[in-house]
Amino acid sequence: MNDSRSATLTLAWRLAAFRTEGFPVIPTAIIVTVALVAIFADALAPYNPELGTLGDRFRPPAWQAGGSEKYLLGTDHLGRDVLSRLIFGARVSMIVGFTAVIVAGFIGTVLGIISGYLGRWVDQVIMRLTDTWLALPALTFAIFLAAIVGPSVNNIIIILAAVYWTRYARVIRGEVLSVKERDFVRLAVVAGCSKWTIMRRHILPNVVNSAIVLGTLQLGVVIITEAALSFLGVGVPPPQPAWGLMLADGKKGLMAGYWWLTVLPGSCIMLMVLSANLLGDWLRVKFDPQLRQL
Repeated sequence: MNDSRSATLTLAWRLAAFRTEGFPVIPTAIIVTVALVAIFADALAPYNPELGTLGDRFRPPAWQAGGSEKYLLGTDHLGRDVLSRLIFGARVSMIVGFTAVIVAGFIGTVLGIISGYLGRWVDQVIMRLTDTWLALPALTFAIFLAAIVGPSVNNIIIILAAVYWTRYARVIRGEVLSVKERDFVRLAVVAGCSKWTIMRRHILPNVVNSAIVLGTLQLGVVIITEAALSFLGVGVPPPQPAWGLMLADGKKGLMAGYWWLTVLPGSCIMLMVLSANLLGDWLRVKFDPQLRQL
């Protein structure tokens, strides 16, 4: 009985700690909701997002004059259901966003650990390559690569990972330079552990928190970059639904009064990017003892 009461009090204390520390409940709920919508898009979407009826072109949302309950968020210039395209667009954004962040994080973390721990000429080569990459404007570089390899979801993932791995490499290298001077690393060297064993067992666990925080912050950047590439016509190819592509299709309709074609996908992009940034800021403070004491 006492153990049950103690467990209940412990759980309540932890929940209270989350509230007092400003856990971003709403941003996290938005990200989880978008992820669930992306996973179950086939069951949630009322219509095929790539097919439409020309007779139902430019239908307004159901609550507006001329709207219909058949299309809750209206239709686009080809009579395609906007709600269905938003739902499947969430799948594209989540797949591209999370996969690109994971790939970029893996590449950047590995190179950052190798650069920081081995040092000498290895550090010089990796960091000069990183500096050169960072000197290039991210969006312009991504557009250049996309124009070369062509538009597709897989190509966009590769391009975004190639553009953003440098952020991880630079941050992780700085962490490694500090971690490798600690006593437990020196003891591992004295014990005869190989460099690769030390990097894998002792360095990596101590920098993974920084990689997670950076990945959360980069998620919003990657999503908005993918939307920009799709908007410019070098990202996700039509008729596949994507939020950036929906913005491009609706930019002319906005001037004609068809506001839902741009406002709705634009709002989805804004909410997702803002939620990822707020969650990333909270994780950064949570994992940094110095910031937590401020």
